Amino acid sequence: MAGSTAVPQRHEPTPDEFVAMQQSPEFQELRSTFRGFTFPVMIAAFLWYVFYVIFATFAPDTMARDFLGLNVGLWLGLAQFFTTFLITWVYVKWANKNIEPRAAHIREEMEG
Repeated sequence: MAGSTAVPQRHEPTPDEFVAMQQSPEFQELRSTFRGFTFPVMIAAFLWYVFYVIFATFAPDTMARDFLGLNVGLWLGLAQFFTTFLITWVYVKWANKNIEPRAAHIREEMEG
């Protein structure tokens, strides 16, 4: 065919190659880095949510108090949304700097 360009073939890793990469120090470091960020943030977000639910359950009078034109419960509920978006934004920035380059290198090694 005239004018067609050949697409380079990608290496399809074998199951043994996947296992070898999973056990490599490079992959273990990547996994440790990922867990070192995500687990503490996940636990903090979960505790913040549990605080909100428990506070709403056991302190409804406090949640119903007016504060800056809205009640405390609504402000805390809005803070839940805000922190969710903030955590997502921080994670994306962090992952693009700390996870993606390493993952791309591993992918390149695996696929050749």
